[in-house]
Amino acid sequence: MTKNTQAKIFAHSDWDIIPVLAGVAHLFFVIWLFLHLPVLPVWESLPLLMLYAISISWNINGVSHNFLHNAYFTSHTLNRAFSMVESLAIGFSQAFYTWVHNRHHSGNSDRPDANGDTIDWLSIYKHGKDGKPENVWSYAFKSYFRDDIKKLYQGLYKQSPANAHFGLIELGCLALMVVIMLLLNWKALLVMIIFNYLGNCLSSLNGFFEHFGGNPDKPIAWGVSSYNWLYNFLWFNNGYHAEHHFRPRMHWMKMKTFHESIKKEQEETGVHVIRHCHALGFLDMKTV
Repeated sequence: MTKNTQAKIFAHSDWDIIPVLAGVAHLFFVIWLFLHLPVLPVWESLPLLMLYAISISWNINGVSHNFLHNAYFTSHTLNRAFSMVESLAIGFSQAFYTWVHNRHHSGNSDRPDANGDTIDWLSIYKHGKDGKPENVWSYAFKSYFRDDIKKLYQGLYKQSPANAHFGLIELGCLALMVVIMLLLNWKALLVMIIFNYLGNCLSSLNGFFEHFGGNPDKPIAWGVSSYNWLYNFLWFNNGYHAEHHFRPRMHWMKMKTFHESIKKEQEETGVHVIRHCHALGFLDMKTV
């Protein structure tokens, strides 16, 4: 691929073709799984459904997460198209997710104010007590039901009416997809909805340990990092989460180098590091 071609297609790095292909493949996997569930034996369908659940969290925290921070394409149309692909693959509007996630970086898992409000709607302290984080399992299993579509739309509309309208289009296309699936096989759809929910719970579990043990008062220590090589290889360097919150616009391919450049400062500040991937962060809770 020539530099000229790269400049016309990818906005930041030629390596972004990998998450792009991964996102497209994820949507095809979702469709393939739905069509084949009725004919698959239980011993085959259950592992595939578990893989589907894991893939939801993987996409949210890897492909989609990097995309919302650094849109992959120079073309606005291509970015809109990929946003639609991601919305259909994951099961919620990427336009609305981007707005919520931007609030997450505005608050950086902040503690509630005097009125009990947090800037970050995803803050692990938002529903906690006495200034402590919420119970991890409560956060993991309840977060899915806490989104307020009306507030999401109103907030995004104030920022960008065009993005708010596109968010509604994404939801409309997703609703159409669900209706088609309902007409084709409602039982398969029901099963996939259940495992989609589990995938979102895994994503929330992941999000919890990206901040449990972090320091909301020190920017360099807002996040919690994991340098597990396999996790970062598969999750597009999502393990570098302290680094990510310190520099949210840093491209995913530059995270390791950036970590090395601030490693000493991180150690002096006491940035929390876990051994496992974030979704298995409960295995490191005793070290916090």
